[in-house]
Amino acid sequence: MLATLHHRGPDGNGIRIDGAAGLAHARLSIIDLAGGAQPMANEDNTVWVVFNGEIFNYIELRETLRDQGHVFRTDSDTEVLVHLYEEHGDAFVEHLNGQFAIALWDQRRRRLVLARDRVGIRPLFYTWIGSGPQRRFAFASEVKALFALPEVPRRFDAESLASVFSYWSALPPRTVFAGVSTLPPGHLMVIDEAGDRVQRWWDWSFPSEPVAAHASEAEYAEELRALLIDAVRLQLRSDVPVGAYLSGGLDSSIITSIISRHSDTPLRSFSLTFEDAEFDESAHQLELARFLGTDHHALRCTKADIGAAFPRMVWHAESPVVRTAPTPMMLLADSVRSGGCKVVLTGEGADEVFGGYDIFKEAKIRRFMARQPGSKWRGRILERLYPYLAHSPASGRAFTQRFFSEGLDQAGEPWFAHIARLNTTRRVLAFFRPEWQDAMHAWDPKAALRKTLPEQFDTFHPMGRDQYVEAHTLMSGYLLSSQGDRMAMAASIESR
Repeated sequence: MLATLHHRGPDGNGIRIDGAAGLAHARLSIIDLAGGAQPMANEDNTVWVVFNGEIFNYIELRETLRDQGHVFRTDSDTEVLVHLYEEHGDAFVEHLNGQFAIALWDQRRRRLVLARDRVGIRPLFYTWIGSGPQRRFAFASEVKALFALPEVPRRFDAESLASVFSYWSALPPRTVFAGVSTLPPGHLMVIDEAGDRVQRWWDWSFPSEPVAAHASEAEYAEELRALLIDAVRLQLRSDVPVGAYLSGGLDSSIITSIISRHSDTPLRSFSLTFEDAEFDESAHQLELARFLGTDHHALRCTKADIGAAFPRMVWHAESPVVRTAPTPMMLLADSVRSGGCKVVLTGEGADEVFGGYDIFKEAKIRRFMARQPGSKWRGRILERLYPYLAHSPASGRAFTQRFFSEGLDQAGEPWFAHIARLNTTRRVLAFFRPEWQDAMHAWDPKAALRKTLPEQFDTFHPMGRDQYVEAHTLMSGYLLSSQGDRMAMAASIESR
């Protein structure tokens, strides 16, 4: 199992066997290069941990824990986890600022705790083998490690495939592989003598109405600026060189600007350029790189490059993908690694948090259209959505009206913003064999989505509902996974 994950941790590995429990770790050395080997234990070797990711506030946590009497043997962020667990039990995750998948073995209580970060940046999969008293449990950062066990079958799950070709990702805890589950983002799993249980420890929350202003726009902007600077400052913590992706968009431009203005870290920036002018943003990338004085590296990606690397991308993604975008990201990660960096800061997730995607703008216009569905004029606003795309989905007036008018009678439903994407993507089901089509069409994407929503979901403001669904489908299941973690780790680099 460990050997299959060598690309995630080429710098070392470790195994700890304690009776019926075993922990294994493939290490990518970033913090405390000499002393951070895993599995790692507390002072008396009764609590052991392996984890993938970074705890960005580990320095502050370590100081607090030392004041509480805990003794540290390393300078690693990993060691903070075992002492936090001693101090706070399962609530230890609530103190973490980071991105992580954690497996913690409590030797005295014969208890295994699995935890995943708030938004699902780091992956964690598991499966049960057998049944009854002899049932065994296995977990890993990637499914291919589970398939190293001969008892784990390699079969597709029809309903989860239908989910991928609806929402671009399988709805957790299911995966596209039958019998293999994922621990959902912001969840904790405990296995002990009492059995096994999964519980949510964090979730997105949105107000029911736009928040009434209690400060000026300038004061809000300054507060946001301070939060962004603090987040970037913490994520620059590393004992190896750190770079940044520079796409030319707002998110990565803000991050690189903060690094250059509020840090002494010499900045290396990395970007993709394309032969297709419609998708090439090299002019914006170079303008900012020159302005900030970064050591800039651009990788030109051709269609032939994408085609040649596509099979390797699929092997790492471990999920069907509905577009080729992860492949250039994997090639970019290769160039980062060959350029001498192990860590890169990215702007991934900004569009979900700040409402940057066109899907949010489309939904607002479509709700405007839904209030007078017979209007010939309200839908004309859609034509102004994509002025920068030569092949804009809104370039043909008749097509635009027909395409975006689908589902206007469902303006109050959770999936309203996603109807166009859902209907378009599900057309792929026609390419499956008839017996697979029957099973996949039997799965209701709307009913399945509703089962995943919290009780208070219907009280969220409409845009909050759109953001919640986007964060739990496209972002966690695709952008942070197939296009994020997996493509970075394919090149043995960490994306933050």
